[in-house]
Amino acid sequence: MKLSNATLAALPESVRRPTYDRAGLTPGILHIGLGNFHRAHQAWYLHRLMQLGFAHDWAIVGAGVRPVDGEQRRKMLAQDCLTTLIELDPAGMNVEVTGSMIDYVPVEEGNAALIARMAEQGIRIVSTTVTEGGYYLDPAEKTFDARHPDILHDAANPERPRTAFGAMVAALRLRRDQGVGPFTGQSCDNLQGNGDVLRQTVVGLARLSDPDLANWIDQNCTFPNSMVDCIVPATGPKELALAREIGIDDAVPVTHENFRQWVIEDDFCAGRPPFEKVGVTFSDNVHAYETMKLRLLNACHSAIAEAAQVLGVDTIAGCMSHNLISAFVRRLATQEIAPTVKAVPEFAPLDYAELIMRRFSNPKIVDTTRRVAADGSSKHPGFILPILKEQLATGGAIEGLALVEAAWARMSAGVREDGSKIDINDPNRADLVTAANAARTRPRAWLEQSQFYGDLSRESRFADAFEGWLSLIWAEGISIALAKYTT
Repeated sequence: MKLSNATLAALPESVRRPTYDRAGLTPGILHIGLGNFHRAHQAWYLHRLMQLGFAHDWAIVGAGVRPVDGEQRRKMLAQDCLTTLIELDPAGMNVEVTGSMIDYVPVEEGNAALIARMAEQGIRIVSTTVTEGGYYLDPAEKTFDARHPDILHDAANPERPRTAFGAMVAALRLRRDQGVGPFTGQSCDNLQGNGDVLRQTVVGLARLSDPDLANWIDQNCTFPNSMVDCIVPATGPKELALAREIGIDDAVPVTHENFRQWVIEDDFCAGRPPFEKVGVTFSDNVHAYETMKLRLLNACHSAIAEAAQVLGVDTIAGCMSHNLISAFVRRLATQEIAPTVKAVPEFAPLDYAELIMRRFSNPKIVDTTRRVAADGSSKHPGFILPILKEQLATGGAIEGLALVEAAWARMSAGVREDGSKIDINDPNRADLVTAANAARTRPRAWLEQSQFYGDLSRESRFADAFEGWLSLIWAEGISIALAKYTT
């Protein structure tokens, strides 16, 4: 059954579907970066609200600024912007079609359609999932990179920007000049202080071409910090086949686990949906939640995925059934990461770590280590190195963290222990491969990548531990290193 508004009533009885009138929805949110995570998370929460009779004036308009987003737009519009969500759990499978998204802006050079849509008065939230590395930050300093070629282009061509943030600045200029007022910028990416980062990027870019507009944005727009959490694999042939087995012809179905969490600062300058009615936590202490999640889920995710890529283990669940990798991540989480995390009302650090281990072990979620290991040049500075720096400052244990960095260096050489090729998926691939191969004979060459490590190469306790692990990995294999750490 081809998914569309016309076929909703004919879907299999086991499939939950919208009970609200989609024709009566009006837009309130424009979301840039409409991938699987957004549709399984923010769009799902909004759909749940709509099922309860709320937020029918907050429907989502999708958007993107990359050429690949044009293909996503084509697929979504062909099925009336509906999404099939397939929840996979050892206890069973649940299927739901969500309808909170109603349109998708044309993807075009100069982003005129995107700018015009964001300038509409009905759009009160502009949200983003553009990946951790998509905010134009200096990797080491985490400050706005005003020298990036994309940023320089948008500063020189503010009416025809190529970035999402340039489009936001252009739309906000129109809103100010036309008296429409500001919107809330809401990052839904895995970044510490993601709202602060989004503010920094938007205001920083505006300041390069129009300081008065930058001041207006800074004073009038809000950028709430948030923590987002749900494991959502990429969609491939298996997921497409699974949807068809259920009886749905969906070109872009989404599989996900049965756990979601969303914690947000309640700071919305133009109003918001009542998300608290569907389980979203509003808190003034988002930092504690995001620190727990980024350090115990995201850092551990990267740690096991990179070691797994070297060993040829394809999935995260496969990592957890691999004795050495699972023992490694458990010790790393409990002995080196949990001591840097504070409790939140719902979880103590060790309890949360155990929850993460169970979630990683879900065999129904086919989350590939290749996906998780991608973009390490953003993930390590964002997720792992802050833990390392804190442990160094307090005298805490760092052996496992040093091993994580050595595993990244080993993976970045681009070849597994069985001789097969590793496809390094990273915007800084060339630099990583060069440094990784230099580090085969001189391990500290890897740490000299100051764009990621800053001055950590001069921290002898870390540099010595890293050199020892990487030398052992190249001499005897990563399995020997994992075994040494866990015994």
